[in-house]
Amino acid sequence: MAGMTTHLITGAGSGIGAAVARRLHERGDDLVLVARDAGRAKEFEARYPGAGTLVADLADPDRISWALGHQSMPERVDSLLHIAGIVDLGPVGDLRPKTWHQQLNVNLIAPAELTRLFLPQLRAAQGHVLFVNSGAGLAAHAEWAAYAASKHGLKALADSLRHEEHAAGVRVTSVYPGRTASPMQAKVHSQEGKEYDPSRWIDPESVATAILTALDLPRDAEINDLTVRPGR
Repeated sequence: MAGMTTHLITGAGSGIGAAVARRLHERGDDLVLVARDAGRAKEFEARYPGAGTLVADLADPDRISWALGHQSMPERVDSLLHIAGIVDLGPVGDLRPKTWHQQLNVNLIAPAELTRLFLPQLRAAQGHVLFVNSGAGLAAHAEWAAYAASKHGLKALADSLRHEEHAAGVRVTSVYPGRTASPMQAKVHSQEGKEYDPSRWIDPESVATAILTALDLPRDAEINDLTVRPGR
């Protein structure tokens, strides 16, 4: 029933997250969007009329619980969609702890903390936790160590959570997109010293379609792992 399903989404500002948020909003589902600051929250509220927002900085996971403790939390959460992510390339010989911490915080520890905080609502709704991972969560290449480590960790988080929460009726999905035409991909190309041609890569709308397919699957089944590769 329209308006009865509530999705909590990180990364709704651009790329895959924006495509997913728009599609769910257009079909009448309720959205609660995680914003890094109050200004971003206002942007989301203007872009998605009727959507709720929560302000929390995923780069500082130690403070997420404190931040959310000062805001009104959604009573119902049917799906928690972890779509936010950051990338910073470099060889292991050059990567300082700060670069490791930044990517592990946003890509792994913040999703783990948000999942912990919203598990009571997800259990009550027999909801769905969906992690947008990466091809780098399955295979690591030169100069991708920190990002790939964060995404390998995210796979482990999802796999453990699936085993732990299956009996509670919580479905857990990892989506592994290949290179997707997004601001993150533009940054990757810049760091690689390559020209960026978005038409070569997956449209965020196509990944959004895959994500909605997992969310909308009838309750007798769940998609555990979904790999989405460029089709051209």
